[in-house]
Amino acid sequence: MTLDVLPIGHSARIVAVDWPALVPEEGRRLRALGLEEGARVAVSHRGVLWGKDPMAITVGRMTVAVRRAHAAAMKVEMLQGAGA
Repeated sequence: MTLDVLPIGHSARIVAVDWPALVPEEGRRLRALGLEEGARVAVSHRGVLWGKDPMAITVGRMTVAVRRAHAAAMKVEMLQGAGA
């Protein structure tokens, strides 16, 4: 599954990122925020309008806003347990 469809409140690990699908500057920003292979993440919130943008993603102890298109480039595996 990809990060954009991960249910709110569930924890997952990023297993792959389609870096070529992202603009290089966006890829560097996401890496700087810790959104890369191996990172543990959870969806905290989705926007309420049209495309549900932006999404609030918890990475470690911080929460970052990402576009749904960026989250769609990240393949994740859900971790055991229901919560984050």
